[in-house]
Amino acid sequence: MIPETTRAHVVCGPPACGKTTYARRLADRLGAVLLDSDEVAERLVRAGLALAGLDPNDRDSPAYKAAYRDAVYETLFDLARSNLPRVPVVVAGPFTSEGSNPDWPDQLKERLGTASTIHFVWCPSDKRRERILARGESRDLPKLATWDAYVASCRDERPVFPHVFVETS
Repeated sequence: MIPETTRAHVVCGPPACGKTTYARRLADRLGAVLLDSDEVAERLVRAGLALAGLDPNDRDSPAYKAAYRDAVYETLFDLARSNLPRVPVVVAGPFTSEGSNPDWPDQLKERLGTASTIHFVWCPSDKRRERILARGESRDLPKLATWDAYVASCRDERPVFPHVFVETS
């Protein structure tokens, strides 16, 4: 159960596992601001990738990760920190590499100025593929084109720190 006094919630997990849907429901229940990585940064990322002559649908290459990953996440946390004094905040994004860092909850607390409840949303890869096909987003085309390699590159394990586990299949 989630303590109602928790003001910061981070929803993480592999792509297409249901993070956004879960985060919306959580934000609605808590009366929280929802900051979703795709919604917050999508237009800027697409414009920047196009300007650099790169595929605007790319979200998995080393070039994308070097240029945008940390900037997108830091923007989410900047927005969360500025809203937390007034309202609860739900931040949604993959945060895949963070799941293997046992110190991440403490780093979040320092970054946000308050403890966070971390929610890990998960479902099997075959269900994620179905959801990616159903949502029909152009940013998913590179994933689908190399599905087996893409799935092999995804961190699928539960975080190494305490979290709320949400299975969505």
